[in-house]
Amino acid sequence: MTARERAQRTGPHRILTLDGGGIRGALTIEILAKVESITRDKGYETLSDYFDYIAGTSTGAILATGLSLGWTVDKLRGFYEEHGQSMFDKAFLLRKFHYKYDDDHLKSVLQAQMGDMTLGSDQLKTLLMLVMRNATTDSPWPLSNNPNALFNSTVLKDCNLDIPLWQLVRASTAAPTFFPPECVAVGEQVFIFVDGGVTCYNNPSFHTFLMATTEPYRLNWPVGEDQLLLVSIGTGSSPVANAGLLPGDMNLLYNASTIPSALMFAAANEQDFLCRVFGNCLSGAAIDQEIGDLCSAKGSLCRGPVNPKLFTYVRYNAELSRSGLDALGLDELDPAQMQKMDCAENLQGLQSIGKAVADHDVRTAHFERF
Repeated sequence: MTARERAQRTGPHRILTLDGGGIRGALTIEILAKVESITRDKGYETLSDYFDYIAGTSTGAILATGLSLGWTVDKLRGFYEEHGQSMFDKAFLLRKFHYKYDDDHLKSVLQAQMGDMTLGSDQLKTLLMLVMRNATTDSPWPLSNNPNALFNSTVLKDCNLDIPLWQLVRASTAAPTFFPPECVAVGEQVFIFVDGGVTCYNNPSFHTFLMATTEPYRLNWPVGEDQLLLVSIGTGSSPVANAGLLPGDMNLLYNASTIPSALMFAAANEQDFLCRVFGNCLSGAAIDQEIGDLCSAKGSLCRGPVNPKLFTYVRYNAELSRSGLDALGLDELDPAQMQKMDCAENLQGLQSIGKAVADHDVRTAHFERF
């Protein structure tokens, strides 16, 4: 199918959303492998055959785009194994005052894979949404190839569908301090874009649901537990407990290094919490000690303000703490290493975590109604 055909297809519909997290996308890939295996047993060769709408932020944007183009999970895994190390090329010394890594290799690889494809390319087999932040306008930009969307009208001189696909993926991965920003021409205007992880949508799950169902986006897919499946996959959470923290420790350097990850963690939890309140959650770890997991399969369905629920929901993720890794039987892995988003040397460890999560959490029953 093309994106236009996906937009017009009658339900039930299936949505896949993929968090940001740098090289920790290798963890996501192993969870996707289990999902691909289950859907192949249902007769779907690739995840682009099964899912109607795929969304991603940052490293999730790379994964989402590859999947939408019909890539197998094996191809995604090979992409990260081949290019993971060189994606994080150290920047020249004089440029390190602005960013840590050069983007030349990542840019060339994306261009090689996507060529002159645009966001409106018919080679995309699903609806696709990528999240970035427009630093010029100081606003999040979740761009999709939804043919019905207001700014995707082909009569516009600044139609979003005309933007090169590789450039949008590059923009979504332009993490501040890690990589340089991406300048993108939209019609006659040029905007500076940075990583979508510095918006509220590093986990884009609930916002993708809204883009699929609410009137302004002009898809208006029907809602209901039998009408819509939303699968959300993380890159591992890494809450940092600072039991010995003193007020004087919270200096400029401390805040600069910890606030971005704290905001990403809080925003990801909020998107997850909203999905569990508005959807019927079949699987997911506890959000916190007060909220719990709200999983109907465990008898803790959130009654809340919405009944009946608007969609069926699953959340697959790992906690990259000492206790979280131990619970997965991975006591040999160092949490401090696994939590890094820019260390390609951790690829195999991250893959082990993803496989353990897939074995522990991903179930055929989660997909049987779709």
